Amino acid sequence: MTPGLWELVLKGVWTTVQLLVFSGLLAAAVSFAVGIARTHRRWAVRFLAGCYTEVFRGTSALIMIFWVFFVLPLAFGWQLVPMWAGTLALGLTYGAYGAEIVRGALNAVDPAQREGGTALGFTPWQRMRKILLPQAVPEMIPPFSNLLVELLKGTALVSVMGMGDLAFSGNLVRLALQESAQIYTYILLVYFVIAFLLTRLMRGLEHRLKAAAGKAPGTALPVRRSGASTVGGGAS
Repeated sequence: MTPGLWELVLKGVWTTVQLLVFSGLLAAAVSFAVGIARTHRRWAVRFLAGCYTEVFRGTSALIMIFWVFFVLPLAFGWQLVPMWAGTLALGLTYGAYGAEIVRGALNAVDPAQREGGTALGFTPWQRMRKILLPQAVPEMIPPFSNLLVELLKGTALVSVMGMGDLAFSGNLVRLALQESAQIYTYILLVYFVIAFLLTRLMRGLEHRLKAAAGKAPGTALPVRRSGASTVGGGAS
């Protein structure tokens, strides 16, 4: 390829990475806000959070992008640029899936932990911040890693708005060179490399969080064998 075409592809990679970061941050914020709301003691809060989850999980991300980019201007009279339209549509859609991850991880915490926080006089927010989240977050990382990879692949949908992401730029290069096999192979490899780096990063974060929570391999307390003396006790 000529230098100009390579530059077009690199700009597409950068646009995809930007979209991934922005929509990923929005999805993370939505995931925790809605996921925590799904465990709220008031049924009305749980109901509203559940409605949001069901609506965005039950709709197509592609149609949501169309809706945000083409319908919102008709309803409100202002037009989002493709980057922010894609960020909003993808962040809200994948945030609904992330909310179920957060809800499941919080509900998996031993109920005795909640009861202990109540016995200590903690407020609901203190129980969430000091007891539940430190134990639940490390368990969220593996499913969040998969969701992040799915979000990366979902960024290709923004090409329908004419946004110059990796998929859109690669298609322009394909049309210029008339080399479908070569160009699409390059695109596949770039997506794979980004996904591989994301999974490595998330795995490292998982190990660090589990180590901080005392759950990493080698950090568990030793199990006392039957008949052995207690810690600090000598042999008789």
